[in-house]
Amino acid sequence: MASTGRLEAEDRRFWSRRVSLTTRILAVNIIALGLLAGSFFYLDSYRKQLLQERFNLARTEVEIAADALAGARAEQRRAILRAVGTRQHLRLRLFAANGKLIADSFELAPPSFAFIDPDKEPWYQHTARALDRGMDFLLGADPILAYRELGNKASDWPEIVQALQTRRTTIFHRAAPDQTPVITAASPVGGKGEALLVLRNAPDVTQNVRDARQTLAIVVAVAAIISVQLSLFLARTIVQPLRMLVRSAIRVRLGRDRNVIVPRLPDRRDEIGLLARAISDMTMALRQRIDAVDTFAADVAHEIKNPLASLRSALEALDKVADPGLRKQLSEIAAHDIRRIDRLITEISEVSRIDAELSRTAFQPVDLAALAKGIIANRDKSGANHDRRIVLRLTGDDDGGDDGRVTPGNPPRLERVLENLLDNAVSFSAPGGTVTVEIARQDERIQVSVQDEGPGIAPKDRERIFERFHSLRPEDEDFGGHSGLGLAIARTIIEAHDGKLIAQDRGDQLPGACLMFDLPAYGEFE
Repeated sequence: MASTGRLEAEDRRFWSRRVSLTTRILAVNIIALGLLAGSFFYLDSYRKQLLQERFNLARTEVEIAADALAGARAEQRRAILRAVGTRQHLRLRLFAANGKLIADSFELAPPSFAFIDPDKEPWYQHTARALDRGMDFLLGADPILAYRELGNKASDWPEIVQALQTRRTTIFHRAAPDQTPVITAASPVGGKGEALLVLRNAPDVTQNVRDARQTLAIVVAVAAIISVQLSLFLARTIVQPLRMLVRSAIRVRLGRDRNVIVPRLPDRRDEIGLLARAISDMTMALRQRIDAVDTFAADVAHEIKNPLASLRSALEALDKVADPGLRKQLSEIAAHDIRRIDRLITEISEVSRIDAELSRTAFQPVDLAALAKGIIANRDKSGANHDRRIVLRLTGDDDGGDDGRVTPGNPPRLERVLENLLDNAVSFSAPGGTVTVEIARQDERIQVSVQDEGPGIAPKDRERIFERFHSLRPEDEDFGGHSGLGLAIARTIIEAHDGKLIAQDRGDQLPGACLMFDLPAYGEFE
C-alpha cells in the first residue's frame, strides 16, 4: 500500500503528467544554464566596484591637486592645472572665493579628452547601449543624471557648494551623452574659500563591463549549444528506445501481429537495455502462458466432450431398452461417465488454482522426511497401496539427521506431489511389488525419487507424461480412471517451489520407472 501511495503521489506531479521526457531533459539543462546566465547580474557589482575605484582615484587626485595649488603662485597654478590635466586626461577648474572661475585646464592647454557624439557612432555601439539599458532595467539600477555644462560660477556646481560647506571632498557621478561615466570631484583649496573641480570621463569602465558581459555571453551561448546538443543526444538514447518499446508493446497488446518481436537491445548494458530484455522476456512468457491457456482450453473441451458424448448415448439408449440387465449396464456406464466428468472438473479446477495460490503463499520450512513418513503411514492404513509395499530410504549428506531435508514450501501442495507420484507408482507396480521413496541431501539441494517395479517409461515418453491430459496407463486399468493431470499438477507445484521434476531410469538398473524431483534446502533458500 505504501508503494502504491508513492506511485500515486509521483503521478500527481506536474512533470510526471504533462511534460515529455525529452522536454524534461532539456529543461533541466536549460535551468542549469539559467543559473550560469545569472552571472550577468554579478557584473553590476563588478561595475560598481570599478566606479568605486574611480571615485577613490578622483578623490585622491583632487586632494593632491588642491594641496599643490594652495601654496602656489598664479603662474605656478596655471602650470599645475595644465600639467595635471594633460597627463591625467582630466579637466580642472579653479574657482575663487567669490565663485568666479580663475582658470580652466581646457583653456590653458588643448582638451585632453572629448565626449563622444552618439549620433556619429556605428550601429553596434547603439546596440551595446540598448543592452546596457536593458540590464539596468532588469537590475533595477537607479537612473543616472545626464552630464551638462552648468556654468562658470562655483554656485552652479552642487558638488562645489557641498565641498565648501562641509570642507570635505565631494564626488558626483553623471552620464556622458554616450552613457559612459562622468566623475566630478570638488575639494576646498586652502582656507580662503577657493575650490577645485576635477572632471574625468571614464569610458573604459563601461567598456570593461561590456567586455566581461560579452565574454560571459559567449560562454553561455557556447554552453547552451553544447548542452542542448548533449540533451538531444541523451534524449535520443533514452526516449527513442522507449518509444520503440512502447510501439512494440502496443502491437503486442492489440494482437494484430502474432510475430511482433520486442527489441532486446543486446548492445545496451544500461537500464534501458535491462528494461528491453525484461519486456521481451515478459512478452515471451505471456505468449507462452496464453498459448498454454489456449491449448489447455482446447484439451479441456476435448476431454469433457468424450464422457459427455458417452453419457448422452447411454441416457438416450436407456429409454429405448427394456431388458433389465442391459438397462443396468447402461446405468453403470452413465454413472461411470458422471464420475469421470466430476474427476475431470475437480482436477481442472485444481490446475487452474495452483499458480495463483502458490504466488500468494508464504513458504514455511517443510521436513520432507517427516512428510513422506506421514503419507506412507496414512496410505498403509487406508489401503491405498493395494497390496504394494512402500519403502522410505534416507541417504546422502543429511547434516545431522532429518533436519538436513527441510525445504521452504507449502506443505499441502508438496504432500499432493508425493501422493500423485505414489499413486502413479502403485498403479504401475504388480501386486506384492515394492515402491521405493528415496530422500537425499546433495549439497544445497534435496532430491526425492519415487521408484516402482513396473515396465518403466520409454525415453521418448519421459517428457510427454508431464503434459496435461496425457495418459499412459496400465492395460488392465479401467478406462477413464485417471484424468491425465496428476503428473502435470506435480510438475507445476515443484517448479513453483524453484525445483524440477523429471522421469529417468532407476539408479539400480532394475526394471521400473523413477520420477525424481529436487528442491532447495531451507538454508540455501534464505
